[in-house]
Amino acid sequence: MGKHQFRDRHSDVSSPWIPHCCPCSHNTSGEITRRVFLGGVSAAAAFGGAAISGISWSALAATSPEFGPAPPRRPLIVKPVFIYQLHKRAPQTSWRPWGGIQTQQDADQEVARIQQELEKIRSTADFPMQVLPVASAPNASELSKIAEVASADVLVVYAASGWIEGLEKLGKPVVFFLRHYSGPLSLWYEIVSPHYLRQRTDHQKIQGIEPQDVVVDNFGELTWRLRSLCGLVNTLGTKILAIGGPGAWAQPGQVVPDLVRQKFKFDIVTIPYPELGKLIQAAKNDKAEVALARKRAAEYVKLPGTKMEIPQEPLDNAFLLEQVFRKLMAAHGCRAVTINGCMGTIMPLAETSACMCLSTLNDDGYLAFCESDFVVIPSGVLAANIANRPMFLNDPTYPHDGIITLAHCTAPRKLDGKKLEAVRILTHFESDYGAAPKVEMTAGTKVTNIIPDFKQERYVGLRGEIVAAPFLPICRSQIDVKIACPDQVLAENMPGFHWMTIYGDYINEVGYALRKIGIRWDVLG
Repeated sequence: MGKHQFRDRHSDVSSPWIPHCCPCSHNTSGEITRRVFLGGVSAAAAFGGAAISGISWSALAATSPEFGPAPPRRPLIVKPVFIYQLHKRAPQTSWRPWGGIQTQQDADQEVARIQQELEKIRSTADFPMQVLPVASAPNASELSKIAEVASADVLVVYAASGWIEGLEKLGKPVVFFLRHYSGPLSLWYEIVSPHYLRQRTDHQKIQGIEPQDVVVDNFGELTWRLRSLCGLVNTLGTKILAIGGPGAWAQPGQVVPDLVRQKFKFDIVTIPYPELGKLIQAAKNDKAEVALARKRAAEYVKLPGTKMEIPQEPLDNAFLLEQVFRKLMAAHGCRAVTINGCMGTIMPLAETSACMCLSTLNDDGYLAFCESDFVVIPSGVLAANIANRPMFLNDPTYPHDGIITLAHCTAPRKLDGKKLEAVRILTHFESDYGAAPKVEMTAGTKVTNIIPDFKQERYVGLRGEIVAAPFLPICRSQIDVKIACPDQVLAENMPGFHWMTIYGDYINEVGYALRKIGIRWDVLG
């Protein structure tokens, strides 16, 4: 077998193969290519879950969304809990435990202090948060009787004294806020580890509440945990449209999408390509829709820092395709979409590549992914929901001399959630067709890299710093990233394939959220 041939072990048919960055179908000859074989998806797409058919353009047009930001994240519902007991003086015996809450007046002042502190966090937080009234109880068993406990996303427990056994049975994330100097000293500042978490042994015994859930005095530490949980509650149960069906890079069948359904509770809705083709054709025949796409494309080219290096038509077509995607998400009540076969199947239908429309959707707060790779998509949804800024799904290379190159033909421009990075509008690299952004990401920017494994068991986290945005003959949006660990450490610890990169340092938040759903988080460096 020649070096440009691949023999399918099932069909025993040799077919030409040109190496590409992602194994998804781009062949229109009917042959089973290496890309299809490795992608674990048949040429007809092995859809998982329900597939939507019979979509009417007229009905879809009636659900037309505003061409602006995506629907916002829902607020994290926080229930503050103050656990304390008062004790009576008794002669010649130890009648009181450690702690600064000694009278009812002390307790009343603490309730007011707790409410004020959390309201201050809420008013300054970069994530949506609702703070319910403080609930006071002498022990955790009383909390099950409080209706708002059941409706909360997280319990922030101020354990001054009393008994906290049973908190883990409430089925809610718990963050302890214990006082050393920030207010009346907490008894559980002394004994939360040996008495509760370790249950008077040398090892962690309580399930669902761990040392990482304990904060002492530090409101910044409390805030990032709440930010993480806000991202998690907005990620669990995500409804996502899978154009052409769900897939997973180089993985068989529906194994990975099924894992994502289990761990992340994703609702994956398949839009078959024949249905999309009908909608695109209907949109092309809709003069008002075409005019809107052309208008929006012309306005985009006029944005500061935008350099157009291709004919206008592929960009116009990209905005028309984006409008179809917006309508589909609006009709299904979601803000997430991904495309299978985006390096081939979409092009004859849309007469462009999908790269630009994914870029602009992400800039507006939607969650738009190429390749339908559910190995990495959950990490992107989580990162975006934590940071409230778009993510960059990319192909990694091999680390050397302290750097690694990350690249893909689609990237958002509003990577810090506010400012548009400069961009060159080029063709999609591998096809030299359509419209794709070369986003000029800013050197010196700190980034968080998330590297998921194929089994959804272990993700790797890696801090980095952008040192260059070169123009190599690879996918258009590309960065050289200075890594925070030795080359060989990264090379020996990289799972999966695709990475997710996001501006800023969110290593703590991502790891905290992942551990809540049973995914190990290994930070390199």
